Amino acid sequence: MSGKHIDDVSGVETTGHEWDGIRELNNPLPRWWLWTFYLTIIWAIGYMFLYPAIPLINGATKGYLGYSSRADVVAELADAKAAQGVLLEKIAATPVEEIASDQELLQFAIAGGSSAFKVNCAQCHGSGAAGSAGYPNLNDDDWVWGGTIDQIYLTIAHGIRYDEDPDTRFSEMPAFGDILEAEQISEVTSYVVSLSGTPSDPSLVDAGREVYVENCAACHGDNAEGLADFGAPRLSDGIWLKGSTEAQIASQIRNPKHGVMPSWVGRLGEPTIKQLAVYVHTLGGGQ
Repeated sequence: MSGKHIDDVSGVETTGHEWDGIRELNNPLPRWWLWTFYLTIIWAIGYMFLYPAIPLINGATKGYLGYSSRADVVAELADAKAAQGVLLEKIAATPVEEIASDQELLQFAIAGGSSAFKVNCAQCHGSGAAGSAGYPNLNDDDWVWGGTIDQIYLTIAHGIRYDEDPDTRFSEMPAFGDILEAEQISEVTSYVVSLSGTPSDPSLVDAGREVYVENCAACHGDNAEGLADFGAPRLSDGIWLKGSTEAQIASQIRNPKHGVMPSWVGRLGEPTIKQLAVYVHTLGGGQ
């Protein structure tokens, strides 16, 4: 066996490997680095023993300390719920129209309602509650079923045209395509458009007013301001639920679309419904 080779320049022992006359120096790692490396191995073994670490078929090793991040989350949620318990009980016991008189309760209800809205309502009404075609904008001052906090509460709690809830809000506009002549539909469409804009044929407005009085005023009101008791929207402004063009308005008169909103009280519970009602009422246009 050949003896150790020492590099002439550095005086360091070589490994014995040589490439094209170049020898590899056998410089040892610094002691601090080796000890750090050994400590990480010891730390890893200790961590594996104390905490969940090794995946198994139906779970993982529990660890000597029995720590669980899931259990921590459950405990934190329980603590948060306990902290909210007093206010939730107070909301449950307070009529929804009286919540605004208690500033602490009002702030809590708005925060809770905002959170519940994002989880349950934003899918239809939008994250900012601006709605879209067929889904009401909750930021304006047009309320199909009324904008008082009690009316908003009833709408959220029992839904609209939701057959599974016997207390649901219900109304249906008849299909006037089966009742009126095509010319009458054009006339009443022109009249409705004239309430907030200029129809394509203003000469039809007067005749359309007569058609409106005879067929539409009973629900939408003599001045087209809408009647919340019937769920009949206001027609006298520029806010539209099903579309604002003459073609869309005529289509709605001829063969109306009726939306459905589910009942939420059985899913979310009374306190959450009250918080939602308070939050929606504060968005704007509340009565």
